[in-house]
Amino acid sequence: MALHVFVETNWVVDYLAPAHHQKPDAVRLVERAAAGELQLHLPGICLGEALSVLRRKYQPKEAAALGGFRRWAKEHGLLTEEESSAAVAFLEKFAAEVGRQIERIDAALQDLRARDGVAVFALSQEALLRSLELATLLPELKPFDQAILAAVLVRADELRLGGDAELAFCELDSDLKPWDKDGNRRVQLADLYDTAGIWVYGDFRLEGPVERPAGWPG
Repeated sequence: MALHVFVETNWVVDYLAPAHHQKPDAVRLVERAAAGELQLHLPGICLGEALSVLRRKYQPKEAAALGGFRRWAKEHGLLTEEESSAAVAFLEKFAAEVGRQIERIDAALQDLRARDGVAVFALSQEALLRSLELATLLPELKPFDQAILAAVLVRADELRLGGDAELAFCELDSDLKPWDKDGNRRVQLADLYDTAGIWVYGDFRLEGPVERPAGWPG
């Protein structure tokens, strides 16, 4: 029986971030999917959110700040001419390379959709109706989180009806975790995952914080 793993925006961001920010565990998850070890499922609405986060969060702003320090350090004799020139070259390369990677994000998102072992699925009518139910059941969730949760729950139902019952969700967003910051069970959210047969991990390694019991979801 195949292992089906749900991911969302935080995984896309960690996977497609500029190289020096990219998370190895997020990359490894794609490699495992390509090798046939598991199947990844990503709600399509997460792509737009990830694009916005990537463009906003990873602009090479550090180059301007470090450039200001370089000028100050040179004026105060803390850097030699040679060191200052090397710093300029480094910062220019840094800004150019990070900028180039950010410009490629649109193409990278398209590549992600075509990756073996990655299924990007649309928000169905049933998921939209489910999100309205969640707005009443879990009003503390933001509307976007309600939509993601609804999409995952509905897709999980479809997979289980098709005979695939080994389901997991890699969730780093504290709002959608079935436990609070102290590790206490968030009953309503946890019950939704349990009913759907989804085991929730707090990492991309499919390890923690608690090991999945043998025979889950039996």
